[in-house]
Amino acid sequence: MKTHRIMKAALTLALGIFMGMATVSAQELALVREDGKWGYINKSGDYVIQPQFDKAKSFSGPLAMAEDDGKWGYINTSGEWAIEAKFDKARKFNSGRAMVFTNDAWGYIDSSGNPLDVPSAEKYYGFNDGVALIKQNDKIGLLGTDGKFILEPKFDEIKNFHHGRAKVRNGDLWGMIDQKGEIVIPVEYRELGFNHPSGVWGRKGDDHGIVLNGQLKVIDGVDRIWNFHDGSTVTYARKNKKLGYVNNQGEWVIEAKFDKARAFKNGLAPVAQSKKWGYIDEKGNTVIDFQYRDAEVFSNDGLAPVKDKDWGFIDTSGKLVIPMDYDISVGLAFFQSGEDKGFIGGVSRVKTKKGWGYLDKQGKLLGNKWYQNAELFVDTSK
Repeated sequence: MKTHRIMKAALTLALGIFMGMATVSAQELALVREDGKWGYINKSGDYVIQPQFDKAKSFSGPLAMAEDDGKWGYINTSGEWAIEAKFDKARKFNSGRAMVFTNDAWGYIDSSGNPLDVPSAEKYYGFNDGVALIKQNDKIGLLGTDGKFILEPKFDEIKNFHHGRAKVRNGDLWGMIDQKGEIVIPVEYRELGFNHPSGVWGRKGDDHGIVLNGQLKVIDGVDRIWNFHDGSTVTYARKNKKLGYVNNQGEWVIEAKFDKARAFKNGLAPVAQSKKWGYIDEKGNTVIDFQYRDAEVFSNDGLAPVKDKDWGFIDTSGKLVIPMDYDISVGLAFFQSGEDKGFIGGVSRVKTKKGWGYLDKQGKLLGNKWYQNAELFVDTSK
């Protein structure tokens, strides 16, 4: 019985330690600058890593780049050096690998700082979605995280992977491959959209449409189509200099009558007519009147940025829940898409004359504090 109690206590302790480690590893951190130094805060607004770095980057998983005495290395979520600062240049981790520059050459390291043995090449590219591009004899191929070829260099160009597939080009024509390097869309398109589970658009000659089972379903009158986004099976397209919406079966679902348009999210999309923005539903009905100078897509949190002189936030009923007192422009280290400019995981990054900060969904300032710079929160467990 005593042995049983000891084993049970040990198991409880181990479980507690594991849960604690999981909680730590799952935290979301944001890079901020205060008094000229960079540090990291959590979503309570507390410093997890005090401002101490002259240069640093946002976390990419459990590691973040930071500079020390002119050299770059990587810190963990406790602010300790996981990989010493010894590189002249460095890139963020992705797929457990990072590019580093030392001794006048680029190479790869793993999360322990060990070098990855790879074939010689004219140029290396960072890992993305479990693969990296590599250039030999003016052709591009794919490397795996083990440093070995997945695909011998054979294409003139390969774009980044999206949802497990990447655009490839030979000559003037585009196609698409999967992560094994196998062709999933023939290399026969003059233009091709990025891969998305909702759909992929393409162009052959002057014909634009949706790629269905490797074949182009032409859509009448279209001269441009934009990429699909999460949350909808329709995307916007242009016809006769006006914008409307098509679905992933290659059909018009909302007439092309708007001057500008953006993606659907939470069943609503921002569109513009006569220099004013409003929101429509997926049947094309006006749900929120045309009244804003600018408008962005709704977030998963159900709020969207709208602009008069400055930016504020509305809910899906059109009610202004956060006043138009802010800027949501791009910060130092991020190129933002429309979705990034709104609420992400319960907070939105905004700017005023006082600096950068984060608002919750009630418009309350996180930690009641403004920073010289502030970047997006990152889930450090990914």
